[in-house]
Amino acid sequence: MKPERAFIAERAIARHDPALLRPGPSAAELVPALVRLSERLAKAVRGALGPLLGGAEPQINPMKPMETDFADFCSEVPRLAANCLMQVGASPFMVSIEGESILRLVDRAFGGPGDTPASLPKEFPLSAELMIGRVEQVIATALTVALGGNGGAIRSVRRDASLAQLQAMPDATKIASLLLNVVEQGRMPWAISIAFPLDTLGTMFAHGDTGRRARAPRGPASPTDAPFADLPVELAAVLVDMKLPLAAVSALRVGQVLPVPIARNVPVKIGGKTYACGTVGALEDRVAIQITQLS
Repeated sequence: MKPERAFIAERAIARHDPALLRPGPSAAELVPALVRLSERLAKAVRGALGPLLGGAEPQINPMKPMETDFADFCSEVPRLAANCLMQVGASPFMVSIEGESILRLVDRAFGGPGDTPASLPKEFPLSAELMIGRVEQVIATALTVALGGNGGAIRSVRRDASLAQLQAMPDATKIASLLLNVVEQGRMPWAISIAFPLDTLGTMFAHGDTGRRARAPRGPASPTDAPFADLPVELAAVLVDMKLPLAAVSALRVGQVLPVPIARNVPVKIGGKTYACGTVGALEDRVAIQITQLS
């Protein structure tokens, strides 16, 4: 079917006047804008890290951002480190934390004093990977709050202790590195290092540098936060699960000995559902179970 005549627009298509659009910062203004952002980011990280550190908010001291390249940033990263590639919208940036700091946080989470192992492992155990995931969430939440909701969604893409395997960005990428020193009373300080490519800063500040705070995104309730943290949960470790014929049960007598086969992997259940497995041992004068696997 052909139209009888050509379509003609009744009026000109509307165009935005560049003078009415709010311009983002120029290349020379990106690092100064990050300096101002770092103060807001430090405040947001302090509040978000509190629950992870036992409830006491640490002191966060942001260092002045330095403009360099990614290869120079990586030269300061130790062999064992939590290297996390993250994105603001579709623009990448990288967060790095020394492996010793992560392992001290894990030791504290399990009731220890926060000591460093005598020898560092070649890769992180599962417990450390879970801790790194929580720190990633802290960074994403704090940066969202510091940006006032501008810049797009912030998410973790992947992580790896090896920078070569992570392949975060080319070595020649021009970046602004930001160091957040975490200071707790009576404990060893540690640091969060962030590498922002200049192109990513352009995305973050595309709508101008703003100090407007946004509400932290609400997600599923965490079992480590109030009011759920103190909720008692009945934990059952099934040491023996054996069957006896009715004749043997009816013939039981006081003093009789039953051979008990204890499995290598003892299931740990909550509400009838297996959440972990472990091996039976002794701790001081008590029987103990060492968790070897999480379901």
